[in-house]
Amino acid sequence: MKLLHISDIHIGVESYGRAATEEDVVSLPAHFAPGEDRSQFIGINTRLIDFLSAMDEAVSYAIENNIHLVLFAGDAYKSRDPSQTHQREFAKRINRLSDANIPVFLTVGNHDLPHIANRATSLEIFPTLNVKNVTVAQSLETHLIHTEAGDIQIVGLPWIRIGQFMALEETRNMTMEEIKQSVENRLTEMLEQEVASLNSSLPSVLCAHVNISGAKTASERSMMLGNDHLLSLGTVAIPEFDYVALGNIHKYQVLTHTPPVVYAGSIERVDFSEEKEDKGFVIVEIDPSLPNGQKTLSHSFVPVNARPMITFNISAKLDQDPTQVALNAIGQKQQELRKAIVRFRISMSTEQEHLFNEPAIRQALNECFHLAGIEKIINRDRRTRIDVNEAEKISPTEAVRKYFEAKSLPKTREDELMKYVQLLLNEELEDTH
Repeated sequence: MKLLHISDIHIGVESYGRAATEEDVVSLPAHFAPGEDRSQFIGINTRLIDFLSAMDEAVSYAIENNIHLVLFAGDAYKSRDPSQTHQREFAKRINRLSDANIPVFLTVGNHDLPHIANRATSLEIFPTLNVKNVTVAQSLETHLIHTEAGDIQIVGLPWIRIGQFMALEETRNMTMEEIKQSVENRLTEMLEQEVASLNSSLPSVLCAHVNISGAKTASERSMMLGNDHLLSLGTVAIPEFDYVALGNIHKYQVLTHTPPVVYAGSIERVDFSEEKEDKGFVIVEIDPSLPNGQKTLSHSFVPVNARPMITFNISAKLDQDPTQVALNAIGQKQQELRKAIVRFRISMSTEQEHLFNEPAIRQALNECFHLAGIEKIINRDRRTRIDVNEAEKISPTEAVRKYFEAKSLPKTREDELMKYVQLLLNEELEDTH
């Protein structure tokens, strides 16, 4: 039995995008919107196309590689109130899987919940329309899914709103930490109840949209999300599960192997904190004949062709022309720029600022897919003040030498300037005599 685990599609992200041209649409890969008239995407934000293309890549993989079940671990959209266009494009891709007789399990993420409690989630349309082969997890419960490779049990754990999970009177005199701990305790008890009712002869999977303590974000920081609740790894790493499919954190990572507890990560780069991270989905192979909790044979990450992001962090030395240094750095990555979203940062001294030719840099970056901005970081040195008593004791030559030292000039440059300083001082002495 082969599963495809995907999460955090975030349709609607438009950062660093622009209106798509005919050239953009014509050059899209073969897996994008197969069978559709691509001219309809002219004028659409290019970032929307990027995210749809990444999802199409996963859908095509599932169809072409005989995947038996797709697990979606939450956050279909960026917005809690997606536009009709965003909903239409997501539904098209789910329907492709449905029409291919591949069951899809959709878990509600925090971005899929409405702003106001008790309103419909953005994924609720599928059960409402009774779309075949699509199951939506809107509450913590176990679902029996029929696949061409046999039956599988999936415990769905959607994003939990603390306000709905605990009554107001329960939390009235509790601190936020006490509330979070109470939520975790209750979730642990509820998961244990679901696990107790599982059929040990069938594969069992947990599909959850949660924050697990100790998981890393794409920028390598520990997860600290304000008042969002964190669950301990032990809450979900239950031995009876053959695989735990997680969503909400954008970095692919395996938290433990027994059982496999895996974040698939987002399928496209949302911002520059994810610049160096591969994006994709996870393929899981399960052998239903093996003992309960040991049925997973393998799980592997499959990268998609995500939009590259490139940051130029350049520092020009005092004896360098900042423009030329920048042009040299750009030239080394010229082949990568055409498909990349680029941000450019250069650090220089105040003395070099007038040498920096920004139009020339913009021209050199003209081939990049999108320029996110040019940032100049000017190192404005603080004045080095000499103690009054010390100032009375040092000569003008020594004072100038201290100034050059504070500027961190190269020794050769400092010696050359000191020659001119000495000439000026000698002329001053001759004039006073």
